Amino acid sequence: MKNLFLIFITFFSVSCTTSKNWQTASRESAGLAPKPEELKEAIYQIYTARAFSWRGYLGIHPWISWKENSASSYTVAEVTSWGLRRAGSSLSVKEDLPDRFWYDHEPTVIFEVRGQQAEVLIAKTKALIQTYPYSDRYTVWPGPNSNTFVDYVIRNTPELTVELPPEAIGKDYLANNNFFEKSPGGYGYQFSVYGLFGITVGLTEGLEINLLGMTFGVDFYSPALKLPFIGRLGFKDQPLN
Repeated sequence: MKNLFLIFITFFSVSCTTSKNWQTASRESAGLAPKPEELKEAIYQIYTARAFSWRGYLGIHPWISWKENSASSYTVAEVTSWGLRRAGSSLSVKEDLPDRFWYDHEPTVIFEVRGQQAEVLIAKTKALIQTYPYSDRYTVWPGPNSNTFVDYVIRNTPELTVELPPEAIGKDYLANNNFFEKSPGGYGYQFSVYGLFGITVGLTEGLEINLLGMTFGVDFYSPALKLPFIGRLGFKDQPLN
């Protein structure tokens, strides 16, 4: 079954074209984050953008950024396949612009807090980065990948009641070979078999069925349908306060 899905991905990639390669695609700031020199308090953000090239038709790439109190720059934490090839770790944590275009795709802020709340989240995220169990591997489908990492931080941080969008393939790949976990938002439960098959029921997530890494679901809190590749059809996701 996995091989059939990969054949489909390969066929789909051949049929899709892009006008640019990664060297010429935009990595400019989208202007979504305050300039660090103009913001003295701490800020913590989670971004998503459509993946590069043909992968953008299928899924997204997420990352986490933060600026500590009175810091002069942002830090960006994310997982990439080329990080693993070049540096031996898929997980990168470095000073960078937080709101870059992801190779021509404009980012979206799905979560943001400032001040003391941000300081708490920064400390917890730093600790979780040290325990992320898949920095030595990267698999586009079904994971672990960039969505697996950001979801790992979300589900292990009670203050983060946000969820990754349904097109985030890899978000349901649970850590440490677990099959049962609390749902990412912390107000429900999830069963998942290596991100391939599973079900999630939670206040934040609603009802989700995971089939071969694809999410089909209904959100009752912020009413919407959840569909693979497409995303949400309905109201914008609203994190619990």
